[in-house]
Amino acid sequence: MNETTDSLLINSDKPSRKSRLFESGHMKLLVLFLIEQAPRYGYEIIKSIGELVGGGYSPSTGTIYPTLSYLEDMQFVSIEKPDGDRKQYKITVTGINHLNGQREHLEHILGRLETRREIQNNDQYLDIYRAMGNLKTSLRLKLKNNALTEETIHQIAKSIDQAAVDISCLKNEVVR
Repeated sequence: MNETTDSLLINSDKPSRKSRLFESGHMKLLVLFLIEQAPRYGYEIIKSIGELVGGGYSPSTGTIYPTLSYLEDMQFVSIEKPDGDRKQYKITVTGINHLNGQREHLEHILGRLETRREIQNNDQYLDIYRAMGNLKTSLRLKLKNNALTEETIHQIAKSIDQAAVDISCLKNEVVR
């Protein structure tokens, strides 16, 4: 291996948990961003996030409405009722200032979601999805066996690390 491929390997004594779609605070920023674009009802926010994320994802009302309550408590949004009882959320000056201070972080979140959508909508990647599913399944089955030796654990980790290096070394060919 060389310096480039060595840098792709993550050397950690402590395994990390699978990353969630939205880390702490990301949903709040995303909701505030959507409200900044135009005042919205809760249901519209749920639909808009589903469209941004893609892949059939839809946040639950149990996620969105507490987020909206938090944003209101922080005075980042205000509530209007233009057609009776339904609450429409509108960004405040405080909310705009907060969002502007988090713009770089927001752009990172939006970029990640765009990449996720592009991958999900590209039929070329079906073989990769299938292969990743096979890898996950084989790992789950192997890890269910609590009697794995230390040697087997190291062999599994080495195989996955090597696959990561091999993938990173593949040449990108432009399809025209």
